[in-house]
Amino acid sequence: MQKVHITDVILRDAHQSLIATRLRTEDMLPACTMLDDLGYWSLECWGGATFDACLRFLKEDPWQRLSQLQAALPKTPLQMLLRGQNLLGYRHYSDDVVRAFIGRAAANGIDVFRIFDALNDVRNLKTAIEATKNEGKHAQGTLCYTTSPAHDINSFVGLAKELAELGCDSIAIKDMAGLLTPFAAFELVKALQDAVTIPLHLHTHATSGLAEMCQLKAIEAGCRHVDTALSSWSGGTSHPATEGLVMALKGTDYDTGLDLDKLQTVNAYFAEVRKKYRRFESEFTGVDTRVHVFQVPGGMISNLANQLRERNALDRIDEVYKEIPAVRKDLGYPPLVTPTSQIVGTQAVLNVLTGKRYETITNEVKRYLQGGYGQAPAPVDSALQKRAIGSEEPMDCRPADLLKPEFEHLRREIGHLAQNDEDVLSYAMFPEVGKQFLEQRSNDALVPEPLELLTENGEGVRKAATEFNVALHGESYHVKVTGAGPKNQTLRHFYFMVDGVPEEILVETLDEIVLDGGTQGAVKSTIASKRRRPSAEGDIAVSMPCNILEVMVKVGQKVVAGQALLVTEAMKMETEITSPISGVVKAVHVVKGEPANPDEVLIEIVTE
Repeated sequence: MQKVHITDVILRDAHQSLIATRLRTEDMLPACTMLDDLGYWSLECWGGATFDACLRFLKEDPWQRLSQLQAALPKTPLQMLLRGQNLLGYRHYSDDVVRAFIGRAAANGIDVFRIFDALNDVRNLKTAIEATKNEGKHAQGTLCYTTSPAHDINSFVGLAKELAELGCDSIAIKDMAGLLTPFAAFELVKALQDAVTIPLHLHTHATSGLAEMCQLKAIEAGCRHVDTALSSWSGGTSHPATEGLVMALKGTDYDTGLDLDKLQTVNAYFAEVRKKYRRFESEFTGVDTRVHVFQVPGGMISNLANQLRERNALDRIDEVYKEIPAVRKDLGYPPLVTPTSQIVGTQAVLNVLTGKRYETITNEVKRYLQGGYGQAPAPVDSALQKRAIGSEEPMDCRPADLLKPEFEHLRREIGHLAQNDEDVLSYAMFPEVGKQFLEQRSNDALVPEPLELLTENGEGVRKAATEFNVALHGESYHVKVTGAGPKNQTLRHFYFMVDGVPEEILVETLDEIVLDGGTQGAVKSTIASKRRRPSAEGDIAVSMPCNILEVMVKVGQKVVAGQALLVTEAMKMETEITSPISGVVKAVHVVKGEPANPDEVLIEIVTE
């Protein structure tokens, strides 16, 4: 029997690819009984960007999501995407954290762990594979597929043999950018079939318009496990449609055995659900053959577009597309998948927006060039490496070998906010966002009810409150009013904390503004900033919208040219902002945790 088995990605990668991972648990659970009755080999429902999105945007506990899905899907194996030694974060974690994470994920419901490394460095996969096997779960080793002078069938076959020797139960071909072509898929699967005896899985995206053909050729070559997405969430930067493949194989030796009527029923549910998330839909839909030139994965396209739009530079996206392959070459041709897609993409944006290649180098690029993410597939640009890491020696060991056990240290750091090991791991993955989430959860009982809205005829009373929750376009925000300017001013400054981030609103009174009474009012508001535009050599600004992670200097401090002043975060990447001159810090206009925009002076340096 040559039956083809289906893994549906409707609960993870489909919405990660199409609506920036915003699908809420409350919209998943009503479909679970229908999904559980279909007979899928597995349902991918966790990992990837879902953990980050739950904490950062949806204000959901990702662990609670997993346990709820486990209870709602008792018959279907649950699958997650795990970044090897990176887990679900953007750095390497010590081995004890990797083992703890996999242990808790297994206990909460994960049956299949798809484990990959962005550089295909097997050293970064070993601990996660061993931990998965120790938990008695299915360890799926992964080949991150890409094309370059450093990648060919022989290199992928060699990697597959190493994964099989580590005890993997299956191997996934992860074509995250949709780069596979039909005949290349056939040749690769055939070569892998001849080299290893464990099952092969194919994961590909529909971006280039070739995915369905790749699936059929892979099946002809011996692949018996394929990833799809229900049709209402398929296509574009997502995946081929589940119903399409089921219909194509129906009545053949490869028949999936899935019921098309049942698939149509559950798909109709998700078609309605998608309408709720229009605000997050990517404008980059449909077939985009440019992926074969620039190798930009679908999720990365929307991320780049958002960053450039915030900078009023969306018209320069084609320049960024052209810069990405150049940066990738300089870095030794890494496959573009998290976190290397963010590393390469962010550096390409900086190179384009600053007008000078590598004038600003992100911390992640520096870490990459030092060997902090593992072995690059090909030699990196030596001049760039020297510029980034100076006289420091690149590491040639497994990066995690340099990390001491850190789980208990993390537990002590987060303290009473952690109710269990899962909370400690949430903090480990995303320290700032995770801590904010746990703090908000701890304070939820003290938050007043949301403000009541006035009816159209003006009836109703707003409740007096300084803290409240706001629901807007499917997102929930915790807002705290911390101060307001004098009432007798036409333009009044209102100071807010939105999910712990300071915001200042300049409000022009049209009628009357009342926060603690029942009078109607209409307002016109714009974001105001006290920060002036740069005009002197020592005025420190950023090149793109970001958050401030660290302020490393204070007023009166002497600094030298090249000294780090700030650490910023944009597109999930950190960058050190350095001083262009030697001098003294005259003023600091930003604090840790604040957002910052381009062309705002954050720090003033003056010469002595």
